[in-house]
Amino acid sequence: MSGRLTVVGIGPGDARYRTPEAEDALAAADALYGYAPYLDRLPTRLNQARCPSNNREEGARARSALHRAAEGIRVALVSGGDPGVFAMAAAVCEEIEAGPAAWRSLDVRVVPGVTAMLAVAARIGAPLGHDFCALSLSDNLKPWELIERRLDAAARAEFVIALYNPMSRARPRQLGMAFERLRKYLPPTTPVVFGRAVGRPDEQVSVTTLAMAEDSADMATLVIVGSPQTRVIVRPGRSPLVYTPRAAQGRPA
Repeated sequence: MSGRLTVVGIGPGDARYRTPEAEDALAAADALYGYAPYLDRLPTRLNQARCPSNNREEGARARSALHRAAEGIRVALVSGGDPGVFAMAAAVCEEIEAGPAAWRSLDVRVVPGVTAMLAVAARIGAPLGHDFCALSLSDNLKPWELIERRLDAAARAEFVIALYNPMSRARPRQLGMAFERLRKYLPPTTPVVFGRAVGRPDEQVSVTTLAMAEDSADMATLVIVGSPQTRVIVRPGRSPLVYTPRAAQGRPA
């Protein structure tokens, strides 16, 4: 039997966000590897092994999955959201590059998923309707000074900014520092969207302004900071719609 490693994006939460390709890859695997809470979202299948691991063990998780695939096992390595966005696909590629030659001959596939910024954006309207960028506020793998430079550049260029990994118990100050940095360049009325656990029973989505935004979030939260062109449509009795016009400066297409 020929081994295979498939890195599978399972979306933000509920099964309805998983693609048919992802479902097929999960069903075909002999073993599932992944962060334990992600594996808990998947149905249990007879004769399918589960190998959960803790957060911040991406490299070790990828190596374990690669070793198992090299033994001839069909392995699915589960990633929340999309595996190519601040997730496991890059970790796998890093380990293949640094690992034994046998890993380079493995059948490695990446199955995309709905990443958090797309799920949150869909809940609130179309804040990513014009140019945008995504930044991780985690300084575990890069210095905070680099994050600051990128925040400055994104704000000056008037990108809508999706902020991943906004804060955690070990990093309680990053989101507040990011907001203070962005306030130097963006209007105080700039819309800010907080989307927590979108697609799960405890989902919470709220809209505020940059002037009023508080550093209250966790690793299950995705924050979208609008551009100066981002607008909020207030709707009586309904949630507001947040969108960024497709034309720069609101000019008609």
